[in-house]
Amino acid sequence: MAPLKPGDKFPSDVVFDWVPIKNQDATLAGTPQDFNASSEWKGKRVVLVSVPGAFTPSCQAYHLPPYIDQLDKLKAKGVDQVAVIASNDGWVMSAWGKVNRVEGTDILFMGDTKSGFSKKHGWDAGMGDRNGRWAMVIDRDGTVKYADNEQDPTKVTVSGVEAVLSNL
Repeated sequence: MAPLKPGDKFPSDVVFDWVPIKNQDATLAGTPQDFNASSEWKGKRVVLVSVPGAFTPSCQAYHLPPYIDQLDKLKAKGVDQVAVIASNDGWVMSAWGKVNRVEGTDILFMGDTKSGFSKKHGWDAGMGDRNGRWAMVIDRDGTVKYADNEQDPTKVTVSGVEAVLSNL
């Protein structure tokens, strides 16, 4: 299937694995549940960020921190929510969110188990069951406004917060 691109509608069947963050203790696991992104994001402007894996060096050091640090800038440009996905399960993603202290923010950490969404829409990393490194902006009407995939998954350029901010 061709990758989603600006002007496309966000699919109506997207569900991620999610463990809500209810405390900052990464050793306490919550209950996993489905997060129906297609319905939960109706009427919201969402930045969807995909990384190859939670806690991996580039993701933790270079990709994620600017999104956390610049959440206020994203919100000032009309973003309602930022969602970070990786091929990890919901428990790992929840622990990663806890370690990065996102409880109470508008940043969700969710599992794209076995890269189901990324593979279906053409943006896996080509490394087995790993997501690619990409970013997408979904407007309130469900239209993809921005979407770009890193050609080199070790780099953070078109999927970084600065690229997203410049395309809002």
